[in-house]
Order: sequence, then C-alpha cells, then structure tokens
Amino acid sequence: MELRLYNTLTKEKEVFAPLDPARGVRMYVCGPTVYDFAHIGNARPVIVFDVLYRLLRHLYGEGGVKYVRNITDVDDKINARAAQEYPDLPLNEAIRFVTEKTERQFHEDVDALGCLRPDVEPRATEHIREMRDLIDRLVQAGFAYVEQDHVLFEVGTMPDYGRLARRSLDEMEAGARVEVAPYKRNPMDFVLWKPSKPNEPGWPSPSGITTPGRPGWHIECSAMSWKHLGETFDIHGGGIDLVFPHHENEIAQSRCAFHAPIMAKTWMHNGFLQVEGEKMSKSLGNFITIRQLLNDWPGEVIRFNMLRTHYRQPIDWTVKGLEESFDTLASWMGDDFNAGGEAKIAASVQYALLDDLNTPAAIAELHALAKSDPVALGSTLRALGFAHRPESKRTVDTGKVDALIDARLEARRSKNFAESDRIRDELKAMGVVLKDNKDGTTTWEVAR
Repeated sequence: MELRLYNTLTKEKEVFAPLDPARGVRMYVCGPTVYDFAHIGNARPVIVFDVLYRLLRHLYGEGGVKYVRNITDVDDKINARAAQEYPDLPLNEAIRFVTEKTERQFHEDVDALGCLRPDVEPRATEHIREMRDLIDRLVQAGFAYVEQDHVLFEVGTMPDYGRLARRSLDEMEAGARVEVAPYKRNPMDFVLWKPSKPNEPGWPSPSGITTPGRPGWHIECSAMSWKHLGETFDIHGGGIDLVFPHHENEIAQSRCAFHAPIMAKTWMHNGFLQVEGEKMSKSLGNFITIRQLLNDWPGEVIRFNMLRTHYRQPIDWTVKGLEESFDTLASWMGDDFNAGGEAKIAASVQYALLDDLNTPAAIAELHALAKSDPVALGSTLRALGFAHRPESKRTVDTGKVDALIDARLEARRSKNFAESDRIRDELKAMGVVLKDNKDGTTTWEVAR
C-alpha cells in the first residue's frame, strides 16, 4: 500500500517517499492573492491539498508533515482595490486594510469547507529580504541581469527551461504573448524585480538599484518555499493554470539560485473548473464565490461535491451535483453522527486515496461502508474533514425572486442590458434557473 502521486514534471505516477525522512514531508501550495472574495475555482486546490495533507498526516504522523501555503499581498489588483475602496487614505494604509480584510474572509470561507490551516502561512511582504537575496544570487551567477531599474531572469541561460510545461524555448518564443519591453534581452525573459510607480508600495532594491521597487510575481514563492522548506522539498501543488508561466519560472529561479537539479520532487496540479458546462467568468454571469455558495449550501456539501471528481480531471460544477452531494451526506451522517468521535481513515478508503488521491474510488468505498460498517464510515468522514451533518437545503424567497424577475424584464424592455445582466447574476447566485419564453415571459425554478 504505497502512496503513488502523479508528477506533472515526469508525466507519470510515482511512488512517493520524502526526500529527507528525518525532516518529514515538506509541501508547498500556492495560496490566494488577497484583494477580493475567493471564487469556487480557488476552493479546488485548497480542498484537494487539504485531503492530501490529511492523508500524509495519517501516514507519517501529525509532526511528520510541514504544509506551507502562501498569501500574496503585493499585487497590482490589490493596489487598485485599495485605491477604489479607501480613496481618502494613504495607499499603504488602504492596502493593509484590504489585505487583512480579504485574508480574514478567505480563512472564514475555507474553514467552513472543513480545511485545516497550513502549518505556515507566509505573507509575501514579510519575505522581501529573501527575495532580494535570491535575486542577487541569480545576478551574480549570470542567470539574471539589471536593465532600467528592472531585474530580469534570462531564460536562455537555463538549458531545460520549459521542462515542466513540455515546451521548448523556441516554441514558447514563437507563440509568445508577452510584454515587449526595451529592457528585455529576449521576449521570454521575466521580471524578478521592477521599479515602483509613484505612490505604490516600494522597498530597497537588490543588485545595486538605487530606486525603490517591488518584486515580480514568481520570485515570491521561490523565496517563501526556500525560507520555510529549504532549497529543495517534496511536493509543490496548485492549479493547472499555474504550470506556465508561474511554476515554470519558480523552477528556473530556485534551481539556478541554488545550482540544484530540482526545486520540488513532485509537482501536482488540479484540473480546471466549469460552472454548468461553461467556463466561469463574470461576463457569462456564472462567476461564483465561495461565500455565495456558503450562503446556500453547507460547507460539507461543497467539499464533498468537489471530491466527487478526481483532482486531475476538469470538474463541471452544477446545482444538480450539489443536490446529490447533500442527499448522500445527509443519508450517511444521521442524527446520531458523533462529531467528536474517532477520526481514522478506513483501510479500504485509504487504499483508494493512495492511488493518486483517487477520491471517486474512495467515495465508492464510503458507500460500501455505509452498508457494512457505519462506525468506520463516521470515523473516516471525520478524518477526511466532514465534521458536521449538513443541516438543510437552501430556501428561496419567492417574493424576492418575482420582484427581481419583474425588474429584469423592465430592464430588458428599456434596453438596460447591464442592469438585466446584474439581476440575472443575482438570481443565479440564489440558485434560480430562468427560462425566457418566446412569448416574452420568464419562468423560473429552484435548481435542486
């Protein structure tokens, strides 16, 4: 019963063992950029790697795993949100209010999903010194250069750049949609440090630059993983959208700074999330935050629904799936469910999870336990983060729905399509399915 994990770097399932058993398992997962409520796509890696964290603690003991998940608190989106929400405050103070509020919201939301807090949750702004140190190393070793108060990584100095994404440098250059800037030697070179604009946050710059600046995106995670896990570590996780350029650039920075053959031994990535068969986007009106879902569904239901699909596969997030998840959990976690009982993963469920976190197979084993061993079922559910029986399904204020539909029809008649779309989004978040009929009327039902 060996743990086997799919490694994006090698494109194979591999037997997992810690690089340094004396130090235990060291895992880093890319965390949130704190400027707004996290959306349901952000919840997927949090839940996936929480299950892996729980499994690793089950295998190696609670003290045998160190889980680090960062907080990105320096970003253009944060600056813009701070200026928008607190226009009368100095920008640095406004940024602090935005990041602290958003980090608190994120914790509240993922706590409600049954996720354990990581062992370390570093903030980017608390690791500027480590970032500057890494950048200085890269410049001194010839992997990075200074130009116009920027520091850039020169991708041509790394022979196997692109290995994680399975792209050659020539292929990337041919299809590149990257910033064309006079300070770049090559279009694919990426920013490690850049000068701060007026009124932006800034710190003393590395590599002899005299003007204040701030780090690029990718250097953050290299610095924080180095600080808390070492030059090389066991597992690096995140969403599939981070493979390139973020994780590819992390690898380049860390390996070249430390002259190491690897950054992380195993790279794990969860698949994309769609909503009702479509890509989630604000323009389509199907952009859903974790907080919106929690207003309508218990956190356990959201968590379970996420785990019904294998983490590497794309997931189609549907109201029907949430209903099915609710019904399953409600049938398993009866009125006599003891939230304070033993938490231990049953052998059959553990065996499924050891095969690259095969949660669909694990859920099949939970169904079998529901028939044969309710005590083991309860113990396993608790070990996997299901602490409470889901209380009730959503209810809908029919009067409010009718009023919103009338307002939407009036907006459509007056060709105020922005307001019509806004109302549609509000109804969708309530779980209301609209049908615009050929006769100009609109009917609705609650998705169950």
